[in-house]
Amino acid sequence: MEKQRPRCPRPPGEPRWVAMFHEPDRDTWTVGAESPYPGPVRYAVGDMTRTVRARGGEVTVALWGPEDGAWRLFDTPPATPAAPTATPAAPASQSPASGSPEPARLAERMTDRRHQVLMAGLGKAGLYDLGPEDDEAVRVLADRLDEPTVRRVAHWLAAAGSRRP
Repeated sequence: MEKQRPRCPRPPGEPRWVAMFHEPDRDTWTVGAESPYPGPVRYAVGDMTRTVRARGGEVTVALWGPEDGAWRLFDTPPATPAAPTATPAAPASQSPASGSPEPARLAERMTDRRHQVLMAGLGKAGLYDLGPEDDEAVRVLADRLDEPTVRRVAHWLAAAGSRRP
């Protein structure tokens, strides 16, 4: 059974971009980020959502913004708690003779870096409420794409996000 999203009150003050986070244990809404521009708020929402989910928490976000001089609640889908995802094991690229794990660590760091770049691009495009399936899809892309291609895709996402209200 799907839980109904709690009703979020309008933020106080003049219309601007505001991200409100629901605290289920207190049944209250708290301002998580605010700015005259949508980009920084969406970026902060993505960061906070990933952090709470990484800790096993449930995230409910409401995104308020200005429209024609008044407040508007922008559609933010209800978030579900992140299920633990199986991270593929790093390829064993170390040679048994060398005994050094450095090549494996370097490959893992580069994959993590490409994953981070893609996630930042998705956040700039306004896709901040990603689920475990989305994270796995980004991991697969990060594993298969080289660094210049990842940067190009992230650029396209950021450009698409800059055209959003």
